[in-house]
Amino acid sequence: MTIEHILEPHLHDLGGGFVVRRLLPSAAKQGVGPFVFFDHFGPVTERPQDNHDVRPHPHIGLATVSYLFEGAMMHRDSLGSVQRITPGAINWMTAGRGIVHSERKPEDLRGQSYGLHGLQLWAALPLAHEEAEPSFSHTPAQAIPEHVAAGATVRVLIGSAFGMKSPVKTFQPTLYLDVAAAAGSELQLEASGLERAVYGVSGDLAIGGKRVAPMTMVVLAPGTSASITAPAGARYVVIGGEPLDGHRHIWWNFVSSSRERIEQAKQDWAAQRSGQVPGEIEWIPLPVR
Repeated sequence: MTIEHILEPHLHDLGGGFVVRRLLPSAAKQGVGPFVFFDHFGPVTERPQDNHDVRPHPHIGLATVSYLFEGAMMHRDSLGSVQRITPGAINWMTAGRGIVHSERKPEDLRGQSYGLHGLQLWAALPLAHEEAEPSFSHTPAQAIPEHVAAGATVRVLIGSAFGMKSPVKTFQPTLYLDVAAAAGSELQLEASGLERAVYGVSGDLAIGGKRVAPMTMVVLAPGTSASITAPAGARYVVIGGEPLDGHRHIWWNFVSSSRERIEQAKQDWAAQRSGQVPGEIEWIPLPVR
């Protein structure tokens, strides 16, 4: 059997009417490989009057992985990093023992309407690296290798596939592919020891002969090969990696193998001991829940 789980999205309003489709974590599956969080936002039209800026907020125990299909965002963090996020680039921020960041509309786009569409993932860090030094790494679109065959263009965002290797550094074997598939194209994924899932960004897919609607995540059965067909053309991603070394507790923006560590992170943020993004005076309060 090729398919282990089929996950449907849950809608979440991040504020100001900015709604995302959340696939991970789910009741059936906390994560796939190291990925314990998966949000799909857009496609939407950002208008001058919209305020969907994400004010400074903290993270521990994870790496955020930001990827855009369309639009732009400005990343700033407590390390002093300032990076414009653009389509096709991979932005990997290691929180480790703690980092604070914001994601805002670029100043040059504030008076314009423009499309915004992308994915936000979190990779939980292995136990040995949960308290790693925080860092930020930007890999531009032109540095991402591409594989083209049988009507499908595969961008190897993270990890190795089809004889190509991404330059993005990770803490454990990790896989992230962006596939633009022409009508009728078929992509073969060989059997692997990695956990893997396929998410349809747009267009119907057929996986192992089963029709799968877009905006649905298909978790592949361990150790199986898979045939992915796009009958009328589609855009989809493949995510996964080596199984995570144990369960993770997830509360708000914190991920850890220890509940006590999350409680400490809560206290630190409430007391504003987690760091500050240079030049930013706003911050998102600790949720009351």
